[in-house]
Amino acid sequence: MKDLIEFLRIPSVSASPEHAGDVRRASEFVHDWLAAAGLEHVAIIEGRGHPLVYADWLHAPAKPTLLLYGHYDVQPPDPLEEWISPPFEPAVRDGNLYARGAADDKGQLYILMEAVRRVLRERGKLPVNVRFLIEGEEESGGDHIEEYVKARAGELSADAAVICDTAMFAPDLPTLTIGLRGIVYGEIHVEGARTDLHSGDYGGAAPNAVEAAAQIIAALKDRDGHIRIPGLYDRVRPPSDAERSTWKRLPFNAEVYRKTEIGSTALAGEPEIPLFERIWARPTLEVHGIRGGFTGEGSKTVIPARSVTKISLRLVPDQRPDEVIGELESAIAAAAPRGVKATFKLLSSAPASMVDPSNPFVRKAAQAMQKVFGNETVYVRCGGSIPIVGLFEEKLHAPSVMMGFGLPDDNIHAPNEKMSVRNVERGIESVIAYFDLASAAD
Repeated sequence: MKDLIEFLRIPSVSASPEHAGDVRRASEFVHDWLAAAGLEHVAIIEGRGHPLVYADWLHAPAKPTLLLYGHYDVQPPDPLEEWISPPFEPAVRDGNLYARGAADDKGQLYILMEAVRRVLRERGKLPVNVRFLIEGEEESGGDHIEEYVKARAGELSADAAVICDTAMFAPDLPTLTIGLRGIVYGEIHVEGARTDLHSGDYGGAAPNAVEAAAQIIAALKDRDGHIRIPGLYDRVRPPSDAERSTWKRLPFNAEVYRKTEIGSTALAGEPEIPLFERIWARPTLEVHGIRGGFTGEGSKTVIPARSVTKISLRLVPDQRPDEVIGELESAIAAAAPRGVKATFKLLSSAPASMVDPSNPFVRKAAQAMQKVFGNETVYVRCGGSIPIVGLFEEKLHAPSVMMGFGLPDDNIHAPNEKMSVRNVERGIESVIAYFDLASAAD
């Protein structure tokens, strides 16, 4: 755990300019670690955005090549006051390692790194060929890796990509993720008056940019979670009856989920849609924050002239980001009240992706995890997005094997993020078992 703890101490928050030096330091840590582990052609790749790290070991003739992907950047740790121990001072409590990035994704990336190092140390060679491609801006857009993969697809050829950046459905239940939602992330910019105005002198006549943002948001989604953007649901592909039947057999209690994972008085969303379908196979629209006017201590009676609302839509198979962006822009313009100009600024987008569970590289991963955990591997979707999965499929024609070792209560993107120490070790064992199974012919 010593190396992982050192890795987690680096505050590599890719979205914060003040942490740019820390992000680079994390890339250098990964570079030096892989070189010391015996990987070859280890390089820090510069480009637009934070660096990539590449390494390979290609001395297994006639054996498959696996592209091992992960990211060394992390989410901002705010709010700091809710952390039991500081986010960048890793602490072990009750069998869990607490730190920002423990599960997303440094801890899981480390599983891949340590699996390769352990096999090279113990056997002197790997049963498969491997390439590492590790990025530093997965949490803030991922433009650099997208450009690199598109430009260097021939040099990254692989039979499958292996990604450890998802979660198990439940403790001790090995899980492969075969579906991810896509995303459209951006900002609604609202402009009203020329400048903030006195609410006493101009109230009743001046447009209020924050109120306008609230009206636009309310027009985009109703109280039951139905998105009211014309055309948005036209391409939604529902899950198959077989997949729905599989989901019904998962060990799950909605009340426990509500109380322990969400911590709310009721579950939200489309009431007529089953829960797994709502969180895995339906598009969503969420508001992440509104900026505008005065929010400090005390009072200041102004009518805000401008507001910025951060929103995202999660997309499902067959929905196209470019079409959704156009539909969203039209809906925002139609919902804007008199006296304001409302526009959408796109920050990032990616389509949804699905992996065929019958693919031999996916099946062998299920076998490897079952061997280590002692339980049959289940297949689930994930409501989140890993944009690189679709790009690997499109440019490298490589399926993504998503072997997740996090747990549902790991608090990724939230205070007190954690990773089970036992799952780190079982994850390493699973990846090693997968290397051996992947090297054998069907």
